[in-house]
Amino acid sequence: MSTGNSPAGSLVLPWKMKIIITLLNVFSDTVRNSDGTINRRLVNFFEPKVPANATPFKGVKTSDITVDANRNLWFRLFTPTEIPSGVTLPVILFFHGGGFSLLSADGKAYDFVCRRFALKLPAVVVSVNYRLSPEHRFPSHYDDGFDTLKFLDESEPEKLGFPANADLSRCFLAGDSAGGNLAHHVAIRSGKADFKKVRVIGQISIQPFFGGEKATESEIRLVNAPIISSARTDWMWKVFLPEGENRDHEAVNVSGPRAVDIRGVQYPETMVVVGGFDPLQDRQREFYEWLKRSGKETKLVEYPNGIHAFYVFPELPESSLFFGEAMDFVRKVCEKEYGSSARM
Repeated sequence: MSTGNSPAGSLVLPWKMKIIITLLNVFSDTVRNSDGTINRRLVNFFEPKVPANATPFKGVKTSDITVDANRNLWFRLFTPTEIPSGVTLPVILFFHGGGFSLLSADGKAYDFVCRRFALKLPAVVVSVNYRLSPEHRFPSHYDDGFDTLKFLDESEPEKLGFPANADLSRCFLAGDSAGGNLAHHVAIRSGKADFKKVRVIGQISIQPFFGGEKATESEIRLVNAPIISSARTDWMWKVFLPEGENRDHEAVNVSGPRAVDIRGVQYPETMVVVGGFDPLQDRQREFYEWLKRSGKETKLVEYPNGIHAFYVFPELPESSLFFGEAMDFVRKVCEKEYGSSARM
């Protein structure tokens, strides 16, 4: 669904969306301090949280599972409850966005997103609540993501609350923005791991948060884009990276001069999602091209009118289109790996 590099015209959003985005921008700018710290008390005040609910709500039940209490690493498990027991459910390991420094797995926005994944695909969703910057810098986020995958491999899934028809050998990584970056690095680590139960066969990379020292055309043209302006991303990279590092670091510029060579690494088939009003779009297309050059199966899906994180907002028509595309991708990857009988 590639339709070119540039949107057809100026950005047009419903008035409700404009208000929501304005509030998100104010939230992001207010909680970040110039000294490189974040006002967590203010974050907790502004970000509405949703408790886990063992009673099914609109066909999905949730529970929170601790991975490592010492670092407050846990995940929210989303289980669809109206799927016949004979239907095999893939497992989606999901990483939320927020520039590595904001948002959470129990926040209202991502609770809603993961419910949609669980229902639409359908799938069991593991939404990881990883540590955040600036309190925890690189590689803490990647460690938490991989350790959650390792935890699933070493556990008895049904004792964690997974349904009997959940299949960890049909595991997909997914994430938006910083979560898309995190998923990529977890994919590399998982490709080198010797798992017994978990098999990562696919990745849904939703507008991944990548960067570099030299600004791209889209970063210059959309410097003041909603949600992810240049000033915000500069701050987020600065508090994420080790002291003294620049944005050509392998964690940021994943296809740049210091990129990890993945040609010999087992890497999952990947769907890369790009929005035409996202300043990161050039980085994401280069990521797609780099995966192809590295010999990996990949697919590019573009939404010319998509802003950064467009899929979170059900008011936007592109959101429903995305979930349909994701459902089709997961189905086709499962069929490719296990045959036509693998259809969910």
